[in-house]
Parts: sequence; structure tokens; C-alpha cells
Amino acid sequence: MNADEFSEGLAELSRLLGSAGFTDSVEDRGRYGGDASTALACPPLAVLRPADTQQVMDVMKVCHRHQISIVPQGGRTGISGGAVPRPSDVVLSLERMNGVISIDQDDACLTVWAGTPLETVQNAARSVGLSYAVDIGSRGSATIGGTVATNAGGIRVLRYGTTRNQVLGFEAVLSDGTLLSNLRPLLKDNAGFDLKQLFIGSEGCLGILTRVVLRLSPEPYRRHTAMLAVPDYAAALACLASARRQFDVDLVAFEAMWPAYWSFAAKRIEKPSPLGEGYGVYLLIETTSESQIPLEEWCVRCHEEGITTDGVLAQSLADARSMWDLREAIGEVGREYGSFLSFDVGIATSRLGEFVETCDACLGGLIPAKTLYLGHIADGNLHVIVPVETNDEAAATEIETRVYELISKMQGTVSAEHGIGLLKRPWLHKTRSLAEIEIMRRIKSVLDPANILNPGKVIQP
Repeated sequence: MNADEFSEGLAELSRLLGSAGFTDSVEDRGRYGGDASTALACPPLAVLRPADTQQVMDVMKVCHRHQISIVPQGGRTGISGGAVPRPSDVVLSLERMNGVISIDQDDACLTVWAGTPLETVQNAARSVGLSYAVDIGSRGSATIGGTVATNAGGIRVLRYGTTRNQVLGFEAVLSDGTLLSNLRPLLKDNAGFDLKQLFIGSEGCLGILTRVVLRLSPEPYRRHTAMLAVPDYAAALACLASARRQFDVDLVAFEAMWPAYWSFAAKRIEKPSPLGEGYGVYLLIETTSESQIPLEEWCVRCHEEGITTDGVLAQSLADARSMWDLREAIGEVGREYGSFLSFDVGIATSRLGEFVETCDACLGGLIPAKTLYLGHIADGNLHVIVPVETNDEAAATEIETRVYELISKMQGTVSAEHGIGLLKRPWLHKTRSLAEIEIMRRIKSVLDPANILNPGKVIQP
């Protein structure tokens, strides 16, 4: 359908939201036409920017009545195409629904509008001596609604779990304008089905998240960071097992970078690389305690036992930031490779080394440069960056086929933390059974019978 066929509904939305909340200018439609993925951007019919929950409810009632499909958007940082509209869609941006509503130190929780950037929440929690556990590289632009809708993981899942573990209460608007609101800050609530879990990770296909109650944690005494080099992945596993025994819940992050990624990242940071090249795997470790001594003693012991080959401890916040800059240089891949495929996969931690070796063998001869591997290996989440020739769709399809076939064979998942969206929908069956996909379809049909909420994403109706 085109704008003319929806003209009555669009006019009603314009009157409802006013100039501050409705725009159909060519410039604005273009600006909201895509996300950070490789999915082809597409200008929507219009952009809706409601200011509060009531406006979201009113918008959904109008769209339901006129059968206008809606694509929810947060910070547009997703890489699975989940926020990319079609020409017949309107975009619903939550950016005006922005800000921390309240912080409760006694209950260790925070209530926030869905359009609030993650970094804002982190800073608000820190201001009262608490901490919000989820952290990702796009913290400055990714919104809470987006992180909840995709069940974001990030660098501290090992210690705190994913976003799913941080949500205490929620408010969401269904496709017909019905409001579901349970903003109770309860850690334990077994009164029937836990409906919020349906919406966490649903990518805007079941409802529009408007407000969320988030669990906060005590601010760590201090974070301590080390960068270690090991000869191979078997040594990385031995190092992880030792770190778990030594630090238990004080082990916050355990990241791994393979040599090709390390070489790429070392060129991208301004400061000299803390370790040289030529090692099998590079590890980035973060712990929390009052003193750095436990981490220092453990690093020495790992070296004496022959588990690690080299290593360096961060002696300042600047040192730690430089180490994390290496890990987060993944955001600069586009400048180096131009055209590439990005995979966010999950495999049992014990098999990640096998996956890297097998994947390299599978892709041999197909790609113009080395594949980059890095990830949160303690939770089995690996990011795979595969360079491809620009506009070579046949090669891209063949690469995806080989990677996802390998994932299926190794009983992994095609998406560990970035969702399915549009780009991974054709591969969902490699991770979920037909019965599981059918149940997803049924849930979607109950909550969104007209299929107007982010249609075409995650599952085909």
C-alpha cells in the first residue's frame, strides 16, 4: 500500500501527535529508514514520536483501526535489521520518551522510559552508589527499550546475566492499544505467568515497551583489568577454569580475541598495543575487589604454570580503557573492510576453538581477507566478521549458508545477543525446531492478530 491508501489514518495520526510528534518530510523519513545493519534502508510512510504512554496507546488504536503497520525504533544500533521499515510502514520512535523516572535505593531499582539511552541509566545508577549491569559498546546511543526488546547481553553477562535478568517490571502497549502495566519492583513474583518475559527479546513484534523497572546492583569496589596472551584455545579454557575457581562472582568479564582481530584492533587504537603479535588467543579479564593484588597474584601463577605466555595488568583507569578500546574496535571494522558480514553466534564455550578452526576451513577460498573472531567466551558468544566483496550477493549467501550450517551442526544459535530481525529470519530454523517456530507464530497471532507490529521480523506469519 502507499500513502494515499493510508491518508485518512496518517491525517488522524498527524492531528493526534502534532508537529512535535509527527513528520512525513523526505529528510526525516530518510533519517529513520534504517539501522546499523546491512539491511537496505527504506524511508517509511511517516515517523511518529509520541511523548508518553497515553500517546502510544492512542497511536496504536489509530493504526489498528486503519491497518497501518508499525516498526518500533530506539537508538537504531541493531545489526539484524530489526528496525528497518518497509515503504508501507510507519516508524514509531521512542526518543521523546526519554529519562529516568525514579531511583529507589532501598529496593535497588530504577524506573525509566524506554527511549532513554543505556549510558544515561548507567550514570544515574552510579550517582547513588549503584550500578546497572548491562554494558555494550553502543551504550551512548542504544536505548533501554531496544536493549530489552533484543535481550542485550554485552560484556558482563558472565557475572550478571543478560537484560532478561535485570528487568523487574514493565509496561507495554499491544497492537490494539491495550495497556499491559506491571511496574512492581519485585524480585519474586509467582502470581501466574510472567508476561514480561514474552516481551523481553521479542524485537517489537508483540508490543511497544514504554516503561521498564530495572534491577540495580551494588557499585563494585573497583574494577581490575588484565590482558593475557595464551598459545591456543585449550590454554584459554584452562585460564577460564582457573579464573572461575579463583574469583567466583568477582569475575566480571572474560573476553577473547583471535590473532587476525588483534592485528586489526592494534592498528586502530591510538596508544601502543599492550602485547605483541604472534600469540594464539588474547584474553581480556575484568575482576572486582578492594585490591588488585588477587588478580596480580593469579596472573603470576598462571604464567608460572605455563597456562599464559605473556600478560599485562592495567595500572590505571586509562590503561584499562586502552585495553577495552582494543575489544571495542569492532565498531571500526567498516573502515578497514568496507563490505563485510557480521555474525553473532552462540556455541558451547568448550567448542568455540573447534568452531573457529572449522569455520576458517569452511570459508577458505571464498573471502578476500582473514575472518575476525572475538567474543564473550565465558558465555559462549562469539562475534564473527567475514569480509566480502562489495555487492557479491552470491558469495554472501554462500558464506551465510556455510556458517549457519556449521552452527546447526555444533548445536549452537544463530543469534546470541543481537536478535533475529530481518536478516537472520531465513536462518532461524537452524536454531529453533519447527514446533518452536510454530508456537512463536501462535503467540504472535494472539497478541498481534492483524500483524501490524514490526511485520516480517523474527518470524514469517
